[in-house]
Amino acid sequence: MGATLKVAVCHGTAKAKRVLEDLKAGGKFSECHFIEFMACPGGCLGGGGMPIPTSPEIRAARARAIYSEDSSYQVRKSHENPAIARLYKEFLTDGPCGHTAHHLLHTHYTPRGKYRA
Repeated sequence: MGATLKVAVCHGTAKAKRVLEDLKAGGKFSECHFIEFMACPGGCLGGGGMPIPTSPEIRAARARAIYSEDSSYQVRKSHENPAIARLYKEFLTDGPCGHTAHHLLHTHYTPRGKYRA
């Protein structure tokens, strides 16, 4: 016996606005249990620090290359990575939700002005 989950992924802020409007209106997205919003068009593939693709073909080729590379890895989940397991066993001994991990691995928002002097 299992549960059926309805999930969605939204790429780009323009589409995010449409999804949020749909949610407020009780549309199809209001039936979702989880919606992942990614500000970058195309997700991380087109995200900050990435070269801006000059065409859809270049973006598609980059996606194929990334997925091809990823599919060749034996370990594809961080919690199954032996190096991560060792890190928690030997250094972050209070676990992933422990004080040390929280202090070292989490970031905090710092309000700043629009421009830096």
